[in-house]
Amino acid sequence: MTDTASLPTPETILKDVFGFNAFRGLQGEAVETVMNGEDVMVLMPTGGGKSLCYQVPALCRNGMGIVVSPLIALMDDQVAGLRQLGVRAAALHSELEQQDKEQLHQDLRSGQVDILYISPERLLQPATSAFLARYTISLIAIDEAHCVSAWGHEFRPEYRGLASLPELFPNVPRMALTATADPRTRDDLLNVLGMPNAKVLLASFHRPNLFVEAQPKGGETKQLLETLDNHKHGASIVYCGSRNKTERVAKTLRDKGLTALPFHAGLSPVEKRAALHRFRSGEDMVIVATIAFGMGIDRPDVRCVVHLDMPSSPEAYYQQIGRAGRDGERSDTLLLYGGEDMARARHWLDQSSAPEQEKRIMQSRLESMIALTETTGCRTRALLSCFDEHMSEPCGHCDNCIDPVSTFDGTQAAQKVLSAIYRTEQRFGAIQIANVLRGKLNETIERNAFNTLSVFGIGKDQSEAWWRAVIRQLIARGAIHMHGEHGALGLTTEIARPILRGEERILLRQDQKRALGHNTSEPVIDTLPDHARPVFSALRQWRLAEAREQEIPPYVIFHDTVLKEIALANPKDRLALSQIKGVGGSKLERYGAAVLATLEEQAS
Repeated sequence: MTDTASLPTPETILKDVFGFNAFRGLQGEAVETVMNGEDVMVLMPTGGGKSLCYQVPALCRNGMGIVVSPLIALMDDQVAGLRQLGVRAAALHSELEQQDKEQLHQDLRSGQVDILYISPERLLQPATSAFLARYTISLIAIDEAHCVSAWGHEFRPEYRGLASLPELFPNVPRMALTATADPRTRDDLLNVLGMPNAKVLLASFHRPNLFVEAQPKGGETKQLLETLDNHKHGASIVYCGSRNKTERVAKTLRDKGLTALPFHAGLSPVEKRAALHRFRSGEDMVIVATIAFGMGIDRPDVRCVVHLDMPSSPEAYYQQIGRAGRDGERSDTLLLYGGEDMARARHWLDQSSAPEQEKRIMQSRLESMIALTETTGCRTRALLSCFDEHMSEPCGHCDNCIDPVSTFDGTQAAQKVLSAIYRTEQRFGAIQIANVLRGKLNETIERNAFNTLSVFGIGKDQSEAWWRAVIRQLIARGAIHMHGEHGALGLTTEIARPILRGEERILLRQDQKRALGHNTSEPVIDTLPDHARPVFSALRQWRLAEAREQEIPPYVIFHDTVLKEIALANPKDRLALSQIKGVGGSKLERYGAAVLATLEEQAS
């Protein structure tokens, strides 16, 4: 398009077009490699400035840059941003109006496009590639390049056709870019694209502004609401494992007064566009999504990413939490996990019809993800090791660094759990196993005469939550698996036997209870009139007893503010009680009779 002698330098473009005085990290080397006409693979974390690596040389080299991009929304965002900078950028995709398509073709013919964004499917159409081959192409950038690899976490088969690019566009340097690719994915990516001699530029995956936390599930909705309560400004993303769950969780959040929208592959194009539009508008909101809400999320102020279900691999997990804090500001990530998640993921993988080699690789990644949830060391260090990056010091910004995990010798506890599973014929789930160990009688236990077993009540000194934590960790180790329709626990003999025989010592993590906030303001009881104070005290005593029985914090049942309103209103029946803020249908059903009985006792 332009005489080589008149082409600007990368430094000039960087300063004049993008307003930066110098390249960051590996950007300069990536630009220089392409300027020399060589292929390069660039791996940088989200927010690391990958786009500049191809945008700058596309504007410096003779011809038009082609950027292969997976999503229309991502293309349109990039084009809009470049046009704000005065760059003649355009996107060619299926949603273009006929008038816009004709204008684009006219601009291409007259040399009025500097950078063209296009999907792999569109680029590889014979008519399109033949049309573009008429022009001088400065470079071809393959964005989100992990989609090329079958081992990548967002594999797209149509990307495999990009191997034909050297034949379609000979002597055009190529740049493959991604934020997450482990060593196996990188090798496969270079092999598929036919870039054996490409320079590989690997930046650190470490994101110091991300606080990385994982918690065992212990009341999913409560944990989610507590987390989101700290992030009322900006955006939050909540990832779920199924479409139905995204809809259900989004509704729960809306019922709690939050602006929350579901996003998944089952939505219509109109619904997806509407959600993306609201998200990109800067509105304070929560997107509850499957992994369909992924690539191309450029909003800089995502302050929080929560996983309600465990991702299938560290790659997928890192890609998704990477959508937080693109502006470099402190952002929080929380992964909630449970033994059922682990066992279910293993079961689905066992049932997969994938080739054995692929299943082994998927198994390896799944086990790395499970190990990441239960690690007692620096969580960031464990995550980065999955990408072959080794930190010399703990990160200082993950939950295990801030609040180190205690461990204990769990050999006997593990033996008790395994024995209970074996003696109950491997037919029951975690709740019943915990009941057997704690000596809690119920219909199932009596019907099966489990109260006559030697293991019945041998763990009564610990809570149900404690035993379920032991069970979860034994599932993580693979000593226990789930089977059947109802999630029954079974023994994995080769792993469980050495533990039962005492040949292997088991260290378990002591699950931490989150510190509860303390109200430093005036006590509620002091704000009540004299006649309501004894009623309030009686309600608190009832609540405390109920909380101890359920082994939950008292405020989970009712906040003090709710008990205050009950004491003041002194309702006489369920209908009146239901009118009090904080007494929903579920709590009315569960606690209504006890609350009314307490009030009646105080009145007598």
